[in-house]
Amino acid sequence: MSAAHAGGEVEVLHWWTSGGEAKAAAALKEKLQAKGDTWKDFAVAGGGGDSAMTVLKSRVVSGNAPAAAQIKGPSIQEWAQEGVLANIDDVAKAENWDSLLPKIVADGMKYKGNYVAAPVNVHRVNWVWANSEVLKKAGVSKVPTTWPEFFAAADALKKAGVIPVAHGGQSWQDFTTFEAVALGVGGVEFYKKALIKLDQPTLTSAKMEEVLNTFKKIKGYTDKNAAGRDWNLATSMVIRGEAGFQFMGDWAKGEFLAAGKTPGKDFQCFAAPGTAAAYTFNIDSFAMFKVKGADKAQAQKDLASAIMSVDFQELFNLNKGSIPVRLGMDLSKFDDCAKQSAKDFQADAKSGSLLPSIAHGMAVPSAIQGAMQDVVSQFWNTDAMTAKDAMAKLASAAKTK
Repeated sequence: MSAAHAGGEVEVLHWWTSGGEAKAAAALKEKLQAKGDTWKDFAVAGGGGDSAMTVLKSRVVSGNAPAAAQIKGPSIQEWAQEGVLANIDDVAKAENWDSLLPKIVADGMKYKGNYVAAPVNVHRVNWVWANSEVLKKAGVSKVPTTWPEFFAAADALKKAGVIPVAHGGQSWQDFTTFEAVALGVGGVEFYKKALIKLDQPTLTSAKMEEVLNTFKKIKGYTDKNAAGRDWNLATSMVIRGEAGFQFMGDWAKGEFLAAGKTPGKDFQCFAAPGTAAAYTFNIDSFAMFKVKGADKAQAQKDLASAIMSVDFQELFNLNKGSIPVRLGMDLSKFDDCAKQSAKDFQADAKSGSLLPSIAHGMAVPSAIQGAMQDVVSQFWNTDAMTAKDAMAKLASAAKTK
């Protein structure tokens, strides 16, 4: 370590607090400390990071932003417009990020052509997780690839005395399930029109009515105690064999692995019914905020470099359940779910069926996402609300300013 770089402090705001996630965060901290920098942990619990964003806003407004914060999707652009993000082009150019990242990913990390954030990973959102033994006992011989097959399997699980679908009744979990159904029932073009372009005729179409009715049907297969349950507790229900399926992104896999379970043997990972040829992605990234002091600025650049390094991308994603965002990496240490995810990610990038997840802040501005998410949860929780009512409310929510 040269005298010019005596090490700086880097305060990192994140919400990786569950088992597999906490291990992943610890890996980044170690890598930074090895460079002589000090990691100041600023963890805010709460799935999806809603609580963390509230805390971040108050810190930025008071002129005391952390060096890096877990922010993603269009929110990166929203923060950049406020003039509070740091330009990290020198690191990105020196390390050739443009050639290491798919264009759709690189573009999301930039503001007006300059990198202001570093991507950590790629999560596939449109996964379903299943307990192999539970399926076998219920006589479900293969994982369902269509919605009729899914509901037939759910009926078999119900008959066997198992909760068919482990669900956490929180609005972001409702929206995660809804988005999988929208893609599975509607297809890629429908998803793009309805949930990325927010096309009004598509949001009020007969196809959207079918999507909403299919989504609501799933509720009948969840348990009475689902309200307010955290996602990792729902995953634990599948791990313990109390439930058969869970609709959740591949961060759930970290929980299975932490519990010593083997993919393909103890549990199954498969694309949500009807979505095998498409990929909804959620990319964790760290936006870099302007910091005072050369030592802190250098520590921040060390963090950006560490995030994109081969060894961190491997170690982090092995723990997190996601796949490296950096292309061309050796995936031999990764499990079958991850290898399938990486293969599909590259194929879908070429075919145009790589889709930003609306439920995970990748597709639309946060205000619109929040408004649409509220409608979806209201529909899920209100028996008297019809799909037609929900469609009208969704179309209205899509116009939120």
